[in-house]
Amino acid sequence: MNRIRKGDQVLVIAGKNKGQRGDVLRVDGERVFVSNVNIVKRHTKPNPQANQAGGIVEREASIHISNVQLFNSATGKGERVGAKVLGDGRKVRVFRSSGEQVDA
Repeated sequence: MNRIRKGDQVLVIAGKNKGQRGDVLRVDGERVFVSNVNIVKRHTKPNPQANQAGGIVEREASIHISNVQLFNSATGKGERVGAKVLGDGRKVRVFRSSGEQVDA
């Protein structure tokens, strides 16, 4: 079970973007793309078939999944996540500190 999923709000805990918060745009194996975090500039060629103009484009680069923590809005901090099996057999994510469920 993935501890970090698309749509989660995460806190960056290491690297040049430490302390920034954003939503996960996509998870690609061990790498995550977080909105408005780790912005890089890419020089792109124009592609008339895709109706894409050329130039310098700013976009998000990936961050290793170990450098982000799931943000707990109740405490206002990033926290570790574990898994718990419920009585009906469902597997849900829980915060390690409080044991409260991440998923509804």
